[in-house]
This record gives sequence, C-alpha cells and structure tokens, in this order.
Amino acid sequence: MASRTVAVACAGGLHARPAKVFVREAARLGVPVRVRLGEKSVPAGSMLGVLSLGAVQGTVVTLEAEGAGAEEALDALAALLSRDLDAAPAPGAAAATGAGAGEACDA
Repeated sequence: MASRTVAVACAGGLHARPAKVFVREAARLGVPVRVRLGEKSVPAGSMLGVLSLGAVQGTVVTLEAEGAGAEEALDALAALLSRDLDAAPAPGAAAATGAGAGEACDA
C-alpha cells in the first residue's frame, strides 16, 4: 500500500469549503484513497468522513491507496493538502482542482 504523510496547510483547516475541494479532487482521480488521522481512517471521497476528522492547520494526516494510479493520486492529493488554499492559486490550479475564488479557506 502506498502512502503519503502531509500536514494540512490551510489556515482554517479542513472545514467545509477546502474539504469540498479535496473530496472533489479525490473523486476526479478515480482511485480509492483513505485519509488516516490517528486510528481513524475515512474515504477521501467522503465529505462527511473528511469533515469528521476535524483536521486543523498543522494536523498531520496520512493518505493511503493501492492499485493502478495510487502513487499519482497520492501525490496530487498531498500537494493539495500541503497548499494554503487561502493563497492565490497558481495559474491553471483552479481548473485542475475545482478551486474557485469562493472555495478557498477562511483566514
């Protein structure tokens, strides 16, 4: 099983809007990924699951997946979580992640 450990960079943590961006990207990638925080593990494609983790800025989570495309999916999702979604997106990033101006984190 492939995994990536990443700290949540978003100033507001994984509350509704950044969780929505993360879950959308996980679904778009089409690879079953799980997010682990301590003993709790939830599907990355589950909005309620991701929100239930209560991850705040600096929380370290582990992303886990296996099978075809797992490494690429983990890289993409880890990159998303390690980015401060409050900051202006890099050119083309909004299209790639579905993150629009109204889907950034709160300060």
